[in-house]
Amino acid sequence: MFKSFAFRIYVVALILRLIPVFLARDLGIGLDDMFQYDMLARSLAQGHGFRWYAQADLDRFASFLTFDLSSLENYDPALGVPTSFRAPLYPIFLAIVYFFNGIDPSRFFAARLTQAIFLGAPLAPLTYFVAKRLFGLKVLAPVSSTASLPTPKIAAWIVAAYPLLLVYPLGLGTENPFFVLLLASFHFLLSTTEKPSAFHFLLSGCFLALTSLTRSVILPFALAAFCLLIYWHGRRAILAILPFSLLITPWIVRNSLLHQKPTGIETSMGYNLYLGYHPQGDGSFVFGPSLDLLTILDDAERDRVGAQKSLEFVKAQPERFIPLAINRLRFFFGLEKRVLMYFYSNNIVGYVPLPLLLTISAILLLPFIIVSTSAALGLSLLRWKPGHILLALLFITYVTPHVFILSEDRFHLALVPYIAILAAQFWMNGFGTLSARWRESQTGKILVILSILSLVFLVTNWILELARDWDKISQLLGPDGNQTYFPY
Repeated sequence: MFKSFAFRIYVVALILRLIPVFLARDLGIGLDDMFQYDMLARSLAQGHGFRWYAQADLDRFASFLTFDLSSLENYDPALGVPTSFRAPLYPIFLAIVYFFNGIDPSRFFAARLTQAIFLGAPLAPLTYFVAKRLFGLKVLAPVSSTASLPTPKIAAWIVAAYPLLLVYPLGLGTENPFFVLLLASFHFLLSTTEKPSAFHFLLSGCFLALTSLTRSVILPFALAAFCLLIYWHGRRAILAILPFSLLITPWIVRNSLLHQKPTGIETSMGYNLYLGYHPQGDGSFVFGPSLDLLTILDDAERDRVGAQKSLEFVKAQPERFIPLAINRLRFFFGLEKRVLMYFYSNNIVGYVPLPLLLTISAILLLPFIIVSTSAALGLSLLRWKPGHILLALLFITYVTPHVFILSEDRFHLALVPYIAILAAQFWMNGFGTLSARWRESQTGKILVILSILSLVFLVTNWILELARDWDKISQLLGPDGNQTYFPY
């Protein structure tokens, strides 16, 4: 095992992620989401249940938020209020870390260290295994420069060293477990396409449930995947559907009892719709309106108000619906610059000389540009076979909800392993495969056209994005760029 490529790439990925974790050993937390997950985890670790906004936590936000507790009959100032706003799995993960570490300030370092070891680094070997199932070692038109390093290894190296994935364990956010659980789910779903055993079906259902309990946005993919399993395997698909249902049902029942009405895994849809269609917004996260509904601590009421307001926004300006959807698609595949702009503009790292700032920007931005454009061309290498159909289904069902609800560039990070696989396969086979696929069949022609259109969309999108944000970028590159204080 220790000599296997999967183990070696895990070690490399882990070392690369431990570097920022140890450099940020004393780093606190600074975003609303992180505070919320921390509150939930502390409550769970102390045995108080899935609660947040105890009085001690309310006092921390009193300077910029006034909370309305009048509608909460059973509010306990010492324990806070039960919530269903967030999916449960990530707070449970943090609570386990806090239980063993304690809830003193060192809990943040313990959480980041645990995330790097168990959530971040495993992405690289998992990418390797998924790539092996999708493409194996097959080369359609070998290129000498890459023929010695097959697709699975190239893809694993991309994910192991992908800059933004290296620093993600520093954040207390659902992305950390979501990325790896989704990749594990996809791996076991792929295993059901090749002489599956009952064990493969069970693991597929279990991991899809855990992924859904982390971020429910993946539910459309889970439903589509189960439909495919039924089509391919008939009644055997119940072996995946049953464990999935058994794992998510208790939480759905808990939330339904809490609100005395049918409720899903989380009650954040109304809030996200409110932001996604707000007149001051552009389809992405916007800071000002993001505070509007947070003062409503009754999750069901917040969800209702958010959904109602978003519908009013659409009815008042129906002509914005399609442009907002297009905007969200553009944001989803946007450059990965938002985090850099926020942290640098708010003087968190201090002043950085222009040459170094440009170098850091290139290190953070170029990987997605290179990998995604290559992956766009790699789409032409897909075949009409189960694994590739499943991959296309994942892209469609994961991107579509964001297009109609709310979108940010960070959301595409969940797809980076799959994008890396497509890019690596294209690098192995070269441009010659485009003409080969074109001549091969009508399906090949369609895929080549789709690949070229995807490439044009990406490049055009980035050019327009840079033009749109040029005023902010020029300020950041100026002598006082670290004190421009842009909101997230």
